[in-house]
Amino acid sequence: MGKSSLLTALTLKEKAALCLGSDFWHSAPVPRLGIRAITMADGPHGLRKKAQEGEYDQISGSVPATCFPTASALASSFDIELMRRVGEAIGVEARAQGVDVVLGPGINIKRSPLCGRNFEYFSEDPLVSGALGAALVQGLQSQGVGASVKHFAANNQETDRARVSADVDERTLREIYLPAFERVVAEASPWTVMCSYNRINGTYASQSSWLLTEVLRDEWGFDGLVMSDWGAVHDRVAALVAGLELEMPPKLGVDDEAIVTAVRAGELDEAVLDRAVARVLRLIDRADARGGAVDAFDVDAHHALARAAAAECAVLLKNDGSLLPLAPAAGETVAIIGEFARTPRYQGAGSSQVNPTRVDVALDEMRAAIPDGVEVAFAAGFGIGTTPDDAALADEAVALATAADVVVAFLGLPGADESEGFDRDHMNLPANQTALLARLAEANPRVVVVLANGSAVRLSNWDQHARSVLECWLSGQAAGGAVADLLLGAANPCGRLAETLPLRLEDTPCHLNFPGEAGHVRYGEGVFVGYRGYDALDREVSYPFGHGLSYTSFDYADLQARVSGRVEDDDLVVEVGCRVVNTGSRRGKEVVQLYVGDPEASVARPPRELRAFAKVDLDVGQSETVAFRLKARDLSYWSTLAADWVLEAGEFTLAIGASSRDLRLSTTIDVDGPPLRVTLDATASLQEWLADPAGSRLLHELVGADEAGRPRGILGDDELIAVVGNFPISALAAFPGSGLDQATVHELLRRLGSS
Repeated sequence: MGKSSLLTALTLKEKAALCLGSDFWHSAPVPRLGIRAITMADGPHGLRKKAQEGEYDQISGSVPATCFPTASALASSFDIELMRRVGEAIGVEARAQGVDVVLGPGINIKRSPLCGRNFEYFSEDPLVSGALGAALVQGLQSQGVGASVKHFAANNQETDRARVSADVDERTLREIYLPAFERVVAEASPWTVMCSYNRINGTYASQSSWLLTEVLRDEWGFDGLVMSDWGAVHDRVAALVAGLELEMPPKLGVDDEAIVTAVRAGELDEAVLDRAVARVLRLIDRADARGGAVDAFDVDAHHALARAAAAECAVLLKNDGSLLPLAPAAGETVAIIGEFARTPRYQGAGSSQVNPTRVDVALDEMRAAIPDGVEVAFAAGFGIGTTPDDAALADEAVALATAADVVVAFLGLPGADESEGFDRDHMNLPANQTALLARLAEANPRVVVVLANGSAVRLSNWDQHARSVLECWLSGQAAGGAVADLLLGAANPCGRLAETLPLRLEDTPCHLNFPGEAGHVRYGEGVFVGYRGYDALDREVSYPFGHGLSYTSFDYADLQARVSGRVEDDDLVVEVGCRVVNTGSRRGKEVVQLYVGDPEASVARPPRELRAFAKVDLDVGQSETVAFRLKARDLSYWSTLAADWVLEAGEFTLAIGASSRDLRLSTTIDVDGPPLRVTLDATASLQEWLADPAGSRLLHELVGADEAGRPRGILGDDELIAVVGNFPISALAAFPGSGLDQATVHELLRRLGSS
């Protein structure tokens, strides 16, 4: 039976029921018409399907699944193909468990390092979030499993997340918080989008027609289904009108009855309900088109992928004296210190928590990989989540470090420090860990730190005690094996920071406006989020966005840029390329980053913004020409005056390098474009009228000239224009001697309208 036939056959109550789930994890079936329920499961970085049908909101108790690195780690890979492969693997596992829609990925921007859910989000940069998110969705949906891209939109904190109003101007929304979603919709066609809990400028996302219909559907062309985050619906009828088709979990007997009552009372057009039901039915059709569930998945192969992914994600922050990779010789002692080495922290807490198929333990993996004849000794050094620490543990670790040839300290955040549901109040490592590190460095200067944390931590108060620092984030169930590969040189670090690591929390651009108060959070930093803000203020950081070291080295050369096409014809293209060569002694990967700046913009713009990136794999001495293709949008800003993207003609800077502050090559291009036309009316300023060719001509005609040919009144006085030229012309009409009066203004507007 086709959709139109089904719609006709459905009763009003059945239609209303289809717009709500039937329980915590399923949509509503209509058995008499053969309409089945859709099964959903959490899964941003691994499937979390409940083992028992009767279990709903408990965090634990899910079926075994591969726990891949979290988004904070995956983003640091800057690897599009890796994202697709991880998405494919999650899709295969979802098929094996009969799951139709996986609730992820989360692509919200990391506005503050304190956000408790940052481990689930990719980056502070919308290009990175959108490009990697789109690839993961493509991989997932290639297996016939739908994605639910979340949380749309401006869900950048956990504090009061279900009610807080994100008060953010449209330019900032368009340039920072919406582009990742826009890219995923355009490139990956996700089956569903999940709306966020929060309000945006006072309106709940679930009830925002501007967000869910005007932007998402009318502008971007989204053709899937919009579902709520769990518990995000406050007025079911208003949400339905706004464009939200599926409420999860359902308020059975309440919200379905509200829909029925509204239709019967003539308060809700049944055509709106029919449109929502048609989208629910289309989602079911998409899931049915894939066929049945697969029998199983290759547990070993997926674990191997998780290990390879974890290695790609790790960021080598520092490596003084090339201490890494380690090459211990027979008779030497490697001291492994830190409880995390034997009690791994590899994933976040909350709805994304996966029951892993297995877990690699770093201590075991190091012992297995280090050659015979080398002693691998261990000391816990500290307890996880204990303050103050057991002094005996620290003393034991220091004694071991004193006798060792090299120390590898596993530090990180306890799971209780970061989770869905709350934000952190600081970004420090536990004091017992940093105090121990200082003592270890005093006992042995050859110290390597391996970090396990989902969100950015402060390094400026301790990293001077380490020769090398390897940031591994929360790298999934195979993190322990990947760490051994990286430390011993079986893998070459190639991750790059997808977020800035500041010197201190107070330096973050949003510090004074996070997390808000009295139900509102003001996005006062505007577009200056992350590196955009640090760079605009020329503020020192611990490690910049895009940073990451390697066991080899790379040189950049031969930057070329060519502009073709025109903005007016919508075919402007900027082709940029350079040559990258591996100048070191081992094979490695480099993330080549292209930044664009507009040094003389009429609005406040960041000094540089990432507009393209590519990851290249080069053998020793090998070179590759990396090519990028920019379009007008990549040079534009969102104009609130034009309510559109605007490219200002003039000079742009193009810089290619290894981070936002390690720019190896740069050049400038000149781009032509039409001037931004301001709407000329009585409230437009005199300067705006004079800047517009037609407006200026009419204004001079009506004001006229004196005997010497000079414009009368204010038009002939440059000094006066500089003082009051920003006044609306309607206000200047009351100024004696200005040459303007109300009659002149009315005639000016009449002639402009008829011209």
